[in-house]
Amino acid sequence: MPEISVGSENGSPIELYYEVQGSGAPVVLIHGWPLNGRSWEKQVTALVEAGYQTITYDRRGFGRSTPSQSGHDYDTIAADLDTLLNHLDLAGVTLVGFSAGGGAVARYIGNHGTSRIAKAVLASSVTPFLHVTDGNPEGGLDDATIAHFEAGIRADRAGFVDTFLSLLYSAASQPTVSDAQRLYGRDLANSASPHATLVGPSRFGRTDFREDLAAVTVPTLVIHGDSDAVVPFHISGRRSAETIPGSELVVIEGGPHGINVSHADEFNEALLAFLAR
Repeated sequence: MPEISVGSENGSPIELYYEVQGSGAPVVLIHGWPLNGRSWEKQVTALVEAGYQTITYDRRGFGRSTPSQSGHDYDTIAADLDTLLNHLDLAGVTLVGFSAGGGAVARYIGNHGTSRIAKAVLASSVTPFLHVTDGNPEGGLDDATIAHFEAGIRADRAGFVDTFLSLLYSAASQPTVSDAQRLYGRDLANSASPHATLVGPSRFGRTDFREDLAAVTVPTLVIHGDSDAVVPFHISGRRSAETIPGSELVVIEGGPHGINVSHADEFNEALLAFLAR
């Protein structure tokens, strides 16, 4: 089972689980909260069949990676990603980040530059800044909502995750995937550590990625559903595309937050077309 060490905690290594499939130009897929690398199943198949090398990994605290108490801030998330890219000695990489993973793409470029990066994709991303502040009234995620998430996770994490996965795949309050698919996503989310699940909303909700997006100079695709009830398009996708000069924007009609699953064919078509340019 391929793993790399990204640090230590309580005398034991913190290890990230990763998978490399296919060959060709590398595409690194970064999952959202509270999922893991398996959430990219529909993209891995399409990318490998199209001739790309596809790398997925579980961020610390998620999936098969170490359930550490530390390292859930975005500077560390970006450093972990940098360790993976260096370990695999990847160049000409396309970074694809879904939801909270979009923040990892932005912070990686902001902190580590683009020497290894050819392109970037922000999918249903939490960028540029979700937290409602005096300087960001349009953010959409206030302290009370974050506190509500945290209280729900503390009281009944399994119940919270079940409800969240319904929202993840719903558009206009209607499901966009089979219940079996929703339950599969719920199983992935339930495998996350309780601590990583608990601190996630504050980390992706309160991190300001605006300066990171200003550092993005590589070709960038922003893809978002217009019916996203988790990270609404007008708060995130539209603003991210406006911030990154020359970025390409694809809006999926009727798409919920989890468009890479619910609208996988449209998502993959847009992704492959972007990669081919």
